[in-house]
Amino acid sequence: METTTTITDRKWRLVELNGKPVADKINGKEPFLQLHKSDNRYTGSGGCNGLGGTFTLEDNGRIKFSQGMSTMMACENMEIEQGLNKALIAADNYTLKGDTLALNKARMASLARFVHVDTSKTHVLNGTWEVDYLSGTRIAFDGLFPNKKPTINFDLPSTKATGSGSCNTYNTSFTMEGNKIKFGKLMSTEMACEGDGEAAFFKILQTVTQYSVTGKTLNLIMGDIAVIRLTRK
Repeated sequence: METTTTITDRKWRLVELNGKPVADKINGKEPFLQLHKSDNRYTGSGGCNGLGGTFTLEDNGRIKFSQGMSTMMACENMEIEQGLNKALIAADNYTLKGDTLALNKARMASLARFVHVDTSKTHVLNGTWEVDYLSGTRIAFDGLFPNKKPTINFDLPSTKATGSGSCNTYNTSFTMEGNKIKFGKLMSTEMACEGDGEAAFFKILQTVTQYSVTGKTLNLIMGDIAVIRLTRK
């Protein structure tokens, strides 16, 4: 079995929290963590709400998480979610042994352990996609997004997507039938952002009715027009 050598752009399933094993499903959902190298943001779930924020990596296995906004659903089992949130904020270093990632504080026992999940054989949409084209805008794409480009992260069979609008992080639900897809209302952080790029991306995403994937390119389509084009990261 091939082992991973990096912790970013991988899916990590939570298997242990504060020394206690974690079930494969919490409230019917898989608890997981993903660290996205392109924008230094993380997404995840403790089995109820979507979690997200920023992270920084330094030499000697040091890591720091900063919590962002999350959804605010109430679920039957909130213990794992609350514990994972606390573990992320408390962690200051990590260790990687084979396909096991441990988040630790100082030299104490690990706060949380994860195993690498191979998503290569899962749904074609799964993973992180970065926008490189928007239809119908008067300003050139590079002018709309001079610094960071928007992203979308899928983790089917979950029907929730997360990402960055280039400034704020967001999450949304979606419905699918075949190659038809419809995004629900977006929830995002509320930082003040320059320019109109993020607002344009959020608005156009709501018009999407279907998708197509060719190689590393994802087209989100309204009617028969590709209104958003993305590249797999």
